[in-house]
Amino acid sequence: MSAMDPIDSLLFYLTGAFCSPLAIFVQIQGCLICLILALGWACAAYVRNREIKRLKDSMQTGNSFAFLCHDINELDHFSQIKLPSVTVVMPLKGFGEHNLHNWRSQITSLYGGPLEFLFIVESTDDPAYHAVSRLIEDYKDEVDAKIIVAGHSTTCSQKIHNQLVGVEKMHKDSKYVLFLDDDVRLHPGSIGALTAEMVKNPEIFIQTGYPLDLPSGSLGSYCIYEYHMPCSMGFATGGRTFFLWGGCMMMHADDFRQDRYGVVSGLRDGGYSDDMTLAAIAGAHKRLITSPPVAVFPHPLASDLSFGRYWNYLRKQTFVLESYTSSVNWFMNRALFTVHCYLSWGFVMPYIMSMIHITAALRIYIKGYTFDEAGITSSGLGLVAILATCTLIELLSMWNLTRIEVQLCNMLSPEAPRLSLASYNWGLVFIAMVVDNFLYPISAFRSHFTQSINWSGIRYHLKDGKISKIERSRDSGPKYTDLGGKHLYGKKGAQTKVSFIGSLARSLAQWHQPKKFDS
Repeated sequence: MSAMDPIDSLLFYLTGAFCSPLAIFVQIQGCLICLILALGWACAAYVRNREIKRLKDSMQTGNSFAFLCHDINELDHFSQIKLPSVTVVMPLKGFGEHNLHNWRSQITSLYGGPLEFLFIVESTDDPAYHAVSRLIEDYKDEVDAKIIVAGHSTTCSQKIHNQLVGVEKMHKDSKYVLFLDDDVRLHPGSIGALTAEMVKNPEIFIQTGYPLDLPSGSLGSYCIYEYHMPCSMGFATGGRTFFLWGGCMMMHADDFRQDRYGVVSGLRDGGYSDDMTLAAIAGAHKRLITSPPVAVFPHPLASDLSFGRYWNYLRKQTFVLESYTSSVNWFMNRALFTVHCYLSWGFVMPYIMSMIHITAALRIYIKGYTFDEAGITSSGLGLVAILATCTLIELLSMWNLTRIEVQLCNMLSPEAPRLSLASYNWGLVFIAMVVDNFLYPISAFRSHFTQSINWSGIRYHLKDGKISKIERSRDSGPKYTDLGGKHLYGKKGAQTKVSFIGSLARSLAQWHQPKKFDS
């Protein structure tokens, strides 16, 4: 037999090295990570599925409005007039394909108490200003909604600045304030469900929820879906959680009026991330964060979401770990940084090793070598088989949780177009799992060493965990946001198409008119 090719020799050397005790540990560790994720998603699926059963049981007993509340008696007039007042604050930036649908789902809430909506923009040049102005005009007789121009932020991120301007402008009688991202698609009963939990347990500091990503088909959109899925298990607890998502946060309005626990000053004075800052405050003061099982919201991703926009989004997510409010918060962020990076590459390395094992086996088969001639054993293929089995279990668990959350969302929004699993490409999900976990540490280290980030055309610089410098430049920033693909700059008054969904939402709003605040 002729001498081996240098490439074959290297390949067989690597596959032999990957059967060493240390390499076997790395591969078994990767399998355990897969199984732990599968277990976490199974537990999350149990919590969500339990809520589905409660909804079905309630409907079987004659409650056709179970998607609004479990006890139909809560919908009588006497109960509704006692509901507390809520102000919904939505910081806006740009305008994209899903915004009108999302905004309509928010302002057509079937909450029966006094309800006002404050849309906050940086300036009238923002395309969102003109789009939401027309929406408010269309619904001016049905809902209490205003658009407020906040101006430029100088000491914190623009989103936080918009939120703080919103709470300054909220009605004096508001008992609760609900912060929503403009890409959140609410269910008709979402505001009522969040408020009911706040009333039931006054000790709750913040109530939150989490999005169910609807990938658009691109690898970038699947990477974002995969990035969110491990975090989703922390929100599917049915109660207390240590996690907080800035896209949906309900809090006591008086906490902001009185700056309790330093919520206003903590956000205003150098705050970059609203949810990380508030979560740190909650931890420092031992305040309660909860996530009700119905707080899962459809989150359609942009149809043209490119891989570059995913990378920008990942950079922003890793950058939040560079901000902190105290030495304890700094230590926790460093620990999270280290653990996440270790587990990410600990997840990826077994797949790289498996590719070497499989390639070596194929070369042996093609060239007619024996394992003895190659100087390796077949144990590498055994490790590949174990990893493949664990990966399949992980994907099945992820599929099951997604299936249950899709079903729950369909039950909570019976009037909306049905969501379906049919559009999910599970081959791309697997690729996204490997790609996202490979890139996360790279993004995290880059964020750590640069200490600056471009967020929707604004560059923020950190010093000692706080924003120290803000630079604005249209020319150097992106033209679109990362997830929604929203135009950050555009022509004023650009016309938008009216969809069937929009007409349906408008009909719903005309059927149910939330109470306005008394002037």
